[in-house]
Amino acid sequence: MRSLPLVSPNDSCSAAATRESPGSRRLPSWLKRPLPRSNGNFFTETLLRELRLETVCDNARCPNRPECYSKKTATFMILGNVCTRPCGFCSVAKGDPEAVEDDEPERLAEAAARLGLRHVVITSVTRDDLPDGGAEHFRRCILAVRARTGAVVEVLTPDFLGDLRAVDTVLSAHPEVFNHNLETVPRLYRKVRGRAAYQRSLDILHHVKQRRPEIVTKSGLMLGLGETLEELFEVLSDLRAVGCDTLTLGQYLAPTLKHIAVVRYVPPEEFDRLGELARRLGFRHVASGPFVRSSYHAAEMVR
Repeated sequence: MRSLPLVSPNDSCSAAATRESPGSRRLPSWLKRPLPRSNGNFFTETLLRELRLETVCDNARCPNRPECYSKKTATFMILGNVCTRPCGFCSVAKGDPEAVEDDEPERLAEAAARLGLRHVVITSVTRDDLPDGGAEHFRRCILAVRARTGAVVEVLTPDFLGDLRAVDTVLSAHPEVFNHNLETVPRLYRKVRGRAAYQRSLDILHHVKQRRPEIVTKSGLMLGLGETLEELFEVLSDLRAVGCDTLTLGQYLAPTLKHIAVVRYVPPEEFDRLGELARRLGFRHVASGPFVRSSYHAAEMVR
């Protein structure tokens, strides 16, 4: 299937002008920005090291890491730093994970308190080696953070191999926001997400909304992997059909040359139009832009 530009043929930022050549590291001007000047970056790094905590900011090489760390915030990544799934887009290490650390919930809560967070985002590596996929550990982390800080808690979970009992375990801790990313369109799943399944992920979001309608459900997509406008529209429609409230759309950036290559850099004005399309489809909260990520400015999205 041919990858269609998400802009009109007469748009000044055409697909041809923003397509990456194989192996190229060159970025368009809108993906370059100065580093923030703040000592918050050092404070955050030091605290995370002291408490032996992982973040998706570091492990996934997020381009927003300097900004977020400088503002004394981070997205905590629990259950270790080794993932059991070899997804082609992600730089988190793959292999055999280590044992779950029972004191991690308390350390995470301590970090949230010392950072002064009022909105805490917790994600994890995928742990297909655990009977419940790590759901009980998610539950303990949510409860520990809330008991220590009273903060709003947002979780970004794996698919737990479709085990809805595991999803219910997470829901039993009453997170205010439940995020599960579709990442890309169905046609690209085998290439991008490997062992994941599009319908399985949709079913999880549907289950959460059916069981706990008051919880804000959220999902995100990476653009620039070769998706077409028609495919993207179908995914957004599927998300709305299962009651998904909140959407993030961001530019995929290959962490290294060994990862899936970027097919296209989507211009900012195109992200704006896609965000407006999503709002017209009925999403309550939408963040759409080149630097948008699942937990980027997460508190502002649901405020």
